[in-house]
Amino acid sequence: MSDEQKQNHNWAANQQRLWDDLMALGALTEPGIPYTRRSFSEMFLKGRDYLTKRFEEAGLDTFVDENGNLIGRLEGTDPDSGTLMIGSHSDTVPGGGRFDGVAGVVAGLEVARALKDAGIRLKHNLEIVDCLAEEMSEYGLSCIGTRGMTGQLKPEMLDYKGPNDESLRDAITRMGGKPDAIKQESRKDIKGYLELHIEQGKVLETAGLDIGVVTTIVGITRIEITVKGLPDHAGTTPMDLRKDALSGAVEIIAGIRDKAKEIAKKGEGYFVATTGEVTVEPNAANVVPSTVKLVIDSRAQTRALMEEFLAFINDVMPNLAIAQGVAVSEVKILSDSLHSECDDDLSDLVKDMSDQLGLTSMRMTSGAGHDAAFFSRIAPTAMVFVPCKDGRSHCPEEWSEPEQIAAGTAVVFETLCKMDAR
Repeated sequence: MSDEQKQNHNWAANQQRLWDDLMALGALTEPGIPYTRRSFSEMFLKGRDYLTKRFEEAGLDTFVDENGNLIGRLEGTDPDSGTLMIGSHSDTVPGGGRFDGVAGVVAGLEVARALKDAGIRLKHNLEIVDCLAEEMSEYGLSCIGTRGMTGQLKPEMLDYKGPNDESLRDAITRMGGKPDAIKQESRKDIKGYLELHIEQGKVLETAGLDIGVVTTIVGITRIEITVKGLPDHAGTTPMDLRKDALSGAVEIIAGIRDKAKEIAKKGEGYFVATTGEVTVEPNAANVVPSTVKLVIDSRAQTRALMEEFLAFINDVMPNLAIAQGVAVSEVKILSDSLHSECDDDLSDLVKDMSDQLGLTSMRMTSGAGHDAAFFSRIAPTAMVFVPCKDGRSHCPEEWSEPEQIAAGTAVVFETLCKMDAR
């Protein structure tokens, strides 16, 4: 984006209004842990209160659906033509940033305000959605609200346990949802979904481009592995007589890293795997660890790559623990999402609208998961990426410039209007 474009653009999006909302939401963070609003927390609900007020000020009928999603709805002139959605999420990872997810929700809000300012009434119904718990939650599941809306929140998932042994069912109820009313089928009225998001990588910034048009969203499989040993006195148990669960877990973690590197180097598609969560029992300095739970986050561009990794988990990994005198007692698949393709025609439309606005763009794969991945299975879906500084995300340094967010929002606005006219 040239300096002239920054100064002279005639976009529908109000850049200052967008930015003010982003900064206000960023200020709603856990004390001393910027910028943190974990799903199901009191701080998350404060963020939702802020969004609810802004939705209502924009003239949207605002409510929480049975899945715990916050929705602002504007009925169209032909309600039977279906619903167009713009959405993302307002929850963050611990110590996260001010843009991941939140920028997409605020962009949707700004589109609704821009329509109102211009006196435009869409034919379709419009819904702006803050999807519940897109980030991995303390209940062992991500994209909870989106799963529910698209018929992919299985009844047994509602029994997953979180802090203080609270069930996911009860947590959704705390958020204003009605889990007993969650359907095992998708909403049939959704005719299209758009999501703006920061890239969370360096591709756009490095190339000096304004917009990323997402073609593929990686599949994500999360696996919980339990390693069992024996608790013993750390001072009196000789090294060769120990059954140290943590030592076995360390070998597994290293094996997962090496296997992920091997798959990625093959050049058959994007693949990564991360051991990001480790729980040790009894977690005392003077006790040999008896139990370790690992949560593995694995992501693949194709199912074949994921199947290769899962075969390693089932066939090879237990031997890494046995070599340390311990055992893998359980391997549990917490969630398993296939890779998703964005709609070709809708992505072409995003590209055309970017060109029309004088913005440079490229097509790209998303290595991160998004709510859009679930919507893509039930309706035409497109994602608009905007650059973020140094590719940093899931950290307090996460940053995107005001004009970059506004440019992406302008693309979403123009794309929405074209979708409505079809």
